[in-house]
Amino acid sequence: MTLQPNPQAGAAVKAADRAHVFHSWSAQDLIDPLAVAGAEGSYFWDYDGRRYLDFASGLVFTNIGYQHPRVVAAIQEQAARMTTFAPAFAVAARSEAARLIAERTPGDLDRIFFTNGGADAVEHAVRMARLHTGRPKVLSAYRSYHGGTQQAVNITGDPRRWPSDGGTAGVVRFWTPYLYRTRFYARTEEEECARALEHLETTIAFEGPGTVAAVILETVPGTAGIMTPPPGYLAGVRAICDAHGIVLILDEVMAGFGRTGEWFAAGLYDVVPDLMTFAKGVNSGYVPLGGVAISDRIAATFAERPYPGGLTYSGHPLACAAAVATINVMEDEGVVRNAARLGSEVLGPALHALAERHPSVGEVRGVGMFWALELVRDRATREPLVPYNAAGPDNTPMAAFAATAKSHGLWPFVNMNRTHVVPPCTITEAELKEGLAVLDTALSVADGYTV
Repeated sequence: MTLQPNPQAGAAVKAADRAHVFHSWSAQDLIDPLAVAGAEGSYFWDYDGRRYLDFASGLVFTNIGYQHPRVVAAIQEQAARMTTFAPAFAVAARSEAARLIAERTPGDLDRIFFTNGGADAVEHAVRMARLHTGRPKVLSAYRSYHGGTQQAVNITGDPRRWPSDGGTAGVVRFWTPYLYRTRFYARTEEEECARALEHLETTIAFEGPGTVAAVILETVPGTAGIMTPPPGYLAGVRAICDAHGIVLILDEVMAGFGRTGEWFAAGLYDVVPDLMTFAKGVNSGYVPLGGVAISDRIAATFAERPYPGGLTYSGHPLACAAAVATINVMEDEGVVRNAARLGSEVLGPALHALAERHPSVGEVRGVGMFWALELVRDRATREPLVPYNAAGPDNTPMAAFAATAKSHGLWPFVNMNRTHVVPPCTITEAELKEGLAVLDTALSVADGYTV
């Protein structure tokens, strides 16, 4: 690819952004967004001609990289044929997208309700669970993120919930397994799993099983830290839900569509939920799309009873055409296998090797193209490199780490005291090694803040 610097155009883009765009999750006067000129594959570049290897996959959605020609062509062809149509009709792109998704979901999750993204997918999954059970409460994990809409952000466990939490959303939170920072005084994965399940069972008992509509979990938590659940945990949650008539919702918005080296992370744990949400990787973010995969049992509730919910752009033809092309690309080009192979043979071993060299790395965890490095001041005490939810001067060590990575051409995903390594699932081994070399340099900066 040839980068043609055009600083004047970049300045105009930046000026218009600063004058008119209101950015999410930001204090508007304190941000300085990069003006992006283009992207291709695993890279994007700015108007000054600086190129970045994207170890964040946008916001963990460009699973097939940027500008895949087959998906671009599919969007163009669909636009020429039919740009949009109301959701009450049967449309070829929508029907085919639903069919391809249902073929890959676990168990009997064969009905697809399309949304515009992950947050509204969670909104509708929770609504379906409450209507199906006639119960009000939803149980969610403290270390979780489920979206920014009102219900989804109240279900979320992380601090992004706090400013919008009215305490009236019918949500009860619980602790999930996380051996590195165990809440259960566990010493082994087996103990952590058993005690976490006991904690969930007790929480349900004290809340009243007959009041709980659903338990919602990210199959593998994303922004909360990519804590892969220990063997037996999700199966144990499934059994608890079954015992009490509770709907199990798995949130695969970030983990789905190849990110973990499986089509869906549920496949790693041989668990079938009642409802499963998806978005992001379903079409690599090329056109906004999300959805809920629905089991036969839940779908039957609405066979003759109208489901009271919908969206103007549910199953938008352009988005669905992009999904059809993306799924076919992933199948034809072995993208899911690529994520699994490179994760186990290259990325995982390399990250563990970095941990051996850098005292700032407390733990490495992940699977496929879905990894996190937890950074610490002190390996012995496991004190985080920055405090929980740090901002301003308190976040200096992580800011310095990120700035170093960017200055060397790597765009990192940074959250609290962690850097997540979540490149496109189409990344090559050579590109991975390029990014890992920069990560090595940036971790040396983080090492300077250890004790």
